[in-house]
Amino acid sequence: MLATKTQTAALVNLFHQGTRLTYKKGEFIIRPGETPPGIFYIEKGLVKAYDITKYGEENLLIVRKEREIFPLIWAITGQDRRVIYESLAPTEVWRLDRKIYINYIEKNSEVLAPLLDMTIEMYRLHSERIINLEYRTVRERLISFLLSTSDRFGKEVAGGIEIQVPLKQQDIASSINASRETTSRELNLLHRKGYVDSGRALIIIKDAKTLKSFL
Repeated sequence: MLATKTQTAALVNLFHQGTRLTYKKGEFIIRPGETPPGIFYIEKGLVKAYDITKYGEENLLIVRKEREIFPLIWAITGQDRRVIYESLAPTEVWRLDRKIYINYIEKNSEVLAPLLDMTIEMYRLHSERIINLEYRTVRERLISFLLSTSDRFGKEVAGGIEIQVPLKQQDIASSINASRETTSRELNLLHRKGYVDSGRALIIIKDAKTLKSFL
C-alpha cells in the first residue's frame, strides 16, 4: 500500500468534519434512483452496493467494509452510476459534502495516497470478479467466489474460516452469473461433502485446501 499512517489519518480527519450517521441492518444509505447526498466513510459496519437488473433482481456489485469510502467513482469523477447502497449490519458512517471533499484534496495532496490505495483495491476486486467469470462451471465460479470473499472478510473460527458477511443466495448467484436455484444446489452439494458449512447465517469454509484444488 502507498499511504502512510499519517496520510490515512489526514483523510479520516477530513471526514470527521462531516456528519456522523448510523444505520440499522437493512436500511438504505443511498436509495434507488437517488443522487448521492455526499461521500461516505465507513467507521464501522458493512455496506452492500448493488443495482437492479431489467428482470427485477438485485445484482451485487461489491461489499464495502470499515475504513472504506463510497461511492468512490462518484467521489472522484462526479459520474452518478445509480448504484444502491444498503447496510448489511449496524453501520456507522461519516458523510461529507462532495464540494468540501474535492476542495480539500485539491489543496492537500497527502490524502491522494490513501485514495489511490482504495481505487487500486476496487480495481483489483472488480478484476478478480471478471476473472472468476472465466470459469466454465457454476461450481468453479462459486468456489472461486467463496475463497476470494473469505480472503477479504474471513475470520478463523472453530471448524474453519467464517465469511463474516451475511450474503443472500441471490447475492452470490448474481456475483457468479448463475441462477439462484443452481447456486443453491451447488452450495448444498459443497455443504454435503463437508467442504463448507452453509447451514447458518454466515458461511464457514471448512476445507479451503480441497476447494482450491478444484480450481
